Amino acid sequence: MAAEQVGTNVPRGEFDFDCHPTSDQHFENALRKARDGDQLTVADAIELLTTGSGRDGIDRERKEAVLEAADRRRAEVVGEEVTVVANLNNNVTTACDTGCLFCNFKDSAEQFRADRPDDHGGFTKTPAESRQIVEDALERGIYEVTSVSGLHPAFALDDAHRELLESSAAEELNYRSPEAYRTDPGTYVDQIDAMSVGGVHVHSMTPEEAAHARRGTDRTYQNIYRRLQDAGLDSVPGTAAEILVDEVRDVICPAKIDTDDWLAAMEAAATVGLDVTSTIMYGHVENEAHRAIHLKRIRDLQDRTGAIAEFVPLSFVHPNTPLAENGMVESGATRAEDELMIAVSRLFLDNIEHIQSSWVKYGDEFGLKLLSCGADDFMGTILSEEITARAGGDFGQYRSFGDYEELISSIGRVPVERSTDYRQREPIHGEPPGPRLGPQADGTPLIE
Repeated sequence: MAAEQVGTNVPRGEFDFDCHPTSDQHFENALRKARDGDQLTVADAIELLTTGSGRDGIDRERKEAVLEAADRRRAEVVGEEVTVVANLNNNVTTACDTGCLFCNFKDSAEQFRADRPDDHGGFTKTPAESRQIVEDALERGIYEVTSVSGLHPAFALDDAHRELLESSAAEELNYRSPEAYRTDPGTYVDQIDAMSVGGVHVHSMTPEEAAHARRGTDRTYQNIYRRLQDAGLDSVPGTAAEILVDEVRDVICPAKIDTDDWLAAMEAAATVGLDVTSTIMYGHVENEAHRAIHLKRIRDLQDRTGAIAEFVPLSFVHPNTPLAENGMVESGATRAEDELMIAVSRLFLDNIEHIQSSWVKYGDEFGLKLLSCGADDFMGTILSEEITARAGGDFGQYRSFGDYEELISSIGRVPVERSTDYRQREPIHGEPPGPRLGPQADGTPLIE
C-alpha cells in the first residue's frame, strides 16, 4: 500500500537519540484498543502515530482509521460543541537570553540596555502599560488575558526577591538591575497585579517563568505560585513543555528547565489551587517515540492533579528560527503528522476532556479539518499574537466571534463561548455575535 509521506517515522536530523519510534506492539492491536476505549500504552501511541512502526511513511488508509476512531471518541466525550474563549494576548517582553533554538520571539536582552541604540523590533511593557492594554480590552468584552513573556534579566518575583538578587554577584542568576535597561518591566507580581483588573481571568506564568521567579532562592514552586495567586493569577499555561524528554530538550532548549522541573512546577501550581493547561511543541528534531513519551507524562500528571483543563498540540513553525537557520531542520511537521498528533492525543489522554486545534498554527481550513480528528476547541480571539508571527507563521493575529460562528457552523458543529477552565459556556449568537462571559461583555462584537 502506498505511503502518504515517506520517512515521517524515522528519527529526524542527525541526532544520536536513545529513543526511536519502534515498538513491540502491532498497529492493528493498538487501533483495536483505541476503538474499544482501552487505555493506550506508549508502544500503542508509537504505532498509531507512525501508522505502523515497522514501515516507512504514513499509510493513508491506516491514518484515516486512527482519525475516525479519534473523532468518534471526541463525540462521545464532549459532543458536537466547539469552544472558543474571548481573550487578549499581552506578552510583556521579548527580552530573553535563554537561547532556545526553536524560538524567534525573543530578542537578546543586551539590545534593551539603556546604553544601546533602540533599533530593534523587540519590546518591553511597564506594568502601567499592561494595565491600560487589559483595561481597554476588558471594555471590548474579553474574558481572559494570556501573558507569556521572555525571561528578562531584570525580572524578579517581587521586591523582596529583587533585594536578594541585587545583593548577589552570581552571574548564573541572569540578573541585572532595571536601571540598566531602557524600560523597567517591574516584577512578576507587579505585572500580574496590573493585569488583574475588573474581574478579568489572568492566565500567565509558565513553569519556565516560575523558575525565573525563584532563581537564587530556596523558595518552592508552591511558594512562588501562591505569591502570584495572591497578586491575581488565576491559571497557568502549560507552555515551555516543548517535548518532555530531556534528550530532545538538550538539543532545542538546553538552558531551559528539565522535564522533572517542568512537571514539578505544574504540580505545584495545581497544589495551590490553580487550573493549568498543557501543550506539546512537535515537528522539529524529535520523533514519534518522544511524542508518545510526552503524552504519557502529561497523562500521569493529570492522574496526580486533575487540574489540566486542555491539551494543546503546537505544530512547530520553522521559518526564521535558529533550528532552520542553522540547518538543523528543513521543515516542520507534515499535515498527516498534524492530524495524527491531534487524533492520538484524543485517544491517549483519556483523563483530559479538551483538545485544541490552533488556527494560528494550522490556518482556518486545516484547523477546521482537525476538529474532525479529535479536537473540540478552536482557541480564542487572541487580540495580539506575536510569538508565531515572529517565527514566520502565515495566519492571522485575531479572530472575531462572527468569524467563529461562520467557520464552526460550516462543518456542522455548534460554536460555544467558554471560560478558561471550561466551566462556563454560552452559545455564540447575535447579529453580529459577540462575547457574553467576560466581566464587561454584553454581546457587543469584540472586533468591529
